[in-house]
Amino acid sequence: MSSEKQATGIASQLTERIRTKTAVVAVIGLGYVGLPLAVEKAKVGFRVLGVDQNPERAAMANRGENYIGDVKDDELKDIVDKGLLTASTSFDCLKEADVIVICVPTPLTANMDPDISYIENVCGEIVPRLRQGHLVTLESTTYPGTTEEVILPLLEESGLKVGEGFFLSFSPERVDPGNKRYTTKNTSKVVGGVTPACLDVAKTFYEQTILNVVPVSSPSIAEMTKVFENTYRAVNIALINEIMLLCDRMGLDVWEVVDAAGTKPFGIQTFYPGPGVGGHCIPIDPFYLTWRARQFDFHTRFIELAGEGNIQATYHVIDVISRALNKAGKCINGAKILVLGVAYKKDISDVRESPALKVIDLLKKEHADLSFHDPYVSELKAVEPYDWTMDGVELTAERLQEADCVVIATDHSSFDYEWVVDNSKLVVDTRNATKNVKNNREKIVKI
Repeated sequence: MSSEKQATGIASQLTERIRTKTAVVAVIGLGYVGLPLAVEKAKVGFRVLGVDQNPERAAMANRGENYIGDVKDDELKDIVDKGLLTASTSFDCLKEADVIVICVPTPLTANMDPDISYIENVCGEIVPRLRQGHLVTLESTTYPGTTEEVILPLLEESGLKVGEGFFLSFSPERVDPGNKRYTTKNTSKVVGGVTPACLDVAKTFYEQTILNVVPVSSPSIAEMTKVFENTYRAVNIALINEIMLLCDRMGLDVWEVVDAAGTKPFGIQTFYPGPGVGGHCIPIDPFYLTWRARQFDFHTRFIELAGEGNIQATYHVIDVISRALNKAGKCINGAKILVLGVAYKKDISDVRESPALKVIDLLKKEHADLSFHDPYVSELKAVEPYDWTMDGVELTAERLQEADCVVIATDHSSFDYEWVVDNSKLVVDTRNATKNVKNNREKIVKI
């Protein structure tokens, strides 16, 4: 049998196993990306093997104890009880899998360069366990070229050839945490394969759980799609944050300006100002693109400027707090400041890259007397670049009344903003969360 016919046969066998849900799926990394994906695959009948180097996380998954906001408690418990999801800290289960999905972190170094060491380490674990007929797909955000220039050579050290012995693709995670309308299932899934056979197999895999799969011509296109999406958002957020600073200088209400501009049906896509950008994507993904651009002798000036602008928005919050306290006859040094919300966006528990952390850090450096409350976050643990920890406090009328300033850093829906303002001396609102508050508006200062 020719190698081409053999490869076609291998692809057909794997595709059939995927369609009949008899393929075993391994998900490496059971965090914000991996666990929701594992649950969706298990819900439709796939047996899913989770791999996570955090023993506590693996143990919680095996007990059916949910730790990710976008996963439903009852759905996780159900698939665990049915034996459709098991987790381990060992990579040995990869031998049993037909599909391997990589969902590990891709942070930045201290120099803002991509850190793909987690991906490389995982590939090192896959290689000795890679067998004929495996589909390996990467979902971790990375720079264009990673799949073909880094992962492919590593996996071919196994002696297998891509598109014949195994299949390789990239399909970026695109879910918006906390979004009730668009979830893993109904958010369009972009996928690019190294070869046509790789694309066909990967597309079939994702079609089992995703309503709309968008095939593209290569993994690099799919990689570029993800970093472009978040760079687009970062740049536009930076633009509105610059308009915020200008409006502050001119004595204009930026929130009213944005709302008015947003009424034009064919004009701008509305972005809102805030205390900075947060989450694992928007503050990080653009720097993957700028780093890659430098390898092509291209300087992404506007993207880097946007990054600087979004950082300046956080410093602006401190200026607004200081000015508001001064007007009230208080100095920021020693002032009792209560921060409401520390997650990077409303109604979730994720604090990764949250601008609230930078706000707190800067206020600490000003020697403010700080406390925080977040209904989703009970404590803040020291994570680089911060060297402090904080326990959350109970939100009471007495605590609001004692504070010299209450800072709304995250606009959780569960907060009663009318009550907050009623019981506070001064409120600095970084999210326009108090827009519908009718009474005591003289207490409110918006960024």
